[in-house]
Amino acid sequence: MKRRPVVALAGGVGAARFLDGLARVVPPARLFIIGNTGDDAEIHGLHISPDLDTVTYTLAGLADPQRGWGIRGDRFGCLEALGRLGGETWFQLGDRDLGTHLYRTDRLRQGATLTEITAEITARLGVRSKLVPMSDARVRTRICTAAGELEFQTYFVKRRARDKVASVRFEGAAEAKPAGGVLEAIAEAEAILFCPSNPFISIHPILAVPGIREALERRRDRVAAVSPIVGGRALKGPAAAMMKSMNMRPSAAEVARLYTRLVGLFVMDEADRKQIAAVENLGMRAVVTGTVMHGRRERKALARVVVREMGISL
Repeated sequence: MKRRPVVALAGGVGAARFLDGLARVVPPARLFIIGNTGDDAEIHGLHISPDLDTVTYTLAGLADPQRGWGIRGDRFGCLEALGRLGGETWFQLGDRDLGTHLYRTDRLRQGATLTEITAEITARLGVRSKLVPMSDARVRTRICTAAGELEFQTYFVKRRARDKVASVRFEGAAEAKPAGGVLEAIAEAEAILFCPSNPFISIHPILAVPGIREALERRRDRVAAVSPIVGGRALKGPAAAMMKSMNMRPSAAEVARLYTRLVGLFVMDEADRKQIAAVENLGMRAVVTGTVMHGRRERKALARVVVREMGISL
């Protein structure tokens, strides 16, 4: 009998690491991963999909273990040559990583969809889980700051997330449609998991695509989220700083509040045990465990807790 999928909403390094642990606990072929593409950008004429690639490289065993993104052992000869010529080099693209972007860009010009291309890349790199973009349409995250509205990679990489964020918007989201199979996977999923990702720039872009939020609300009792905030800090990325600049307390409970009506179970770190009541007052069941993933052992341990608490069959 075919088992129902386990769906995950994912963006960023934290999500990729959690999925690596999950794929070692749940048969990887059961995982249906909806990847954020609001971070996508056109750089040096190439279509870059950072979150899709980070998940792909991690599940393929290729990711750089220190940085969490890019390919392990990659070199930057092309970027160095570009710099000698006076070109911009603020966005780090390794030589082997460039091969992925060249392939994606060429296939897009041939008329292939991002969903089709992602399936081709993951298959050729040996990824057994299904990874799909949130939409084949162009959706771009825009960061509203005192300096004006910034393209996401300009804010995040070029300006190193130093600007105070007033709000975030998702250009093109209202006209976008979910990628093929996304709504069906959510409807039939045994469980749906929000990975420990920045809610504003990794999860909210996915939710902004019409139909996805509504589909999740109908499955709320089968949705779990893992907090990306531990002890008031983001382990990686600007989530805590973004919360402060938008007049929110950087806390696990505040992340849970952002997921009201979407999530039935909220997983947070031991450091945030005192916030159990605040989370449960939102109508969620709170689970406390170790969520800091130093290595493979912690990734698997966290995945096992989520699997157990959600009653996911193995």
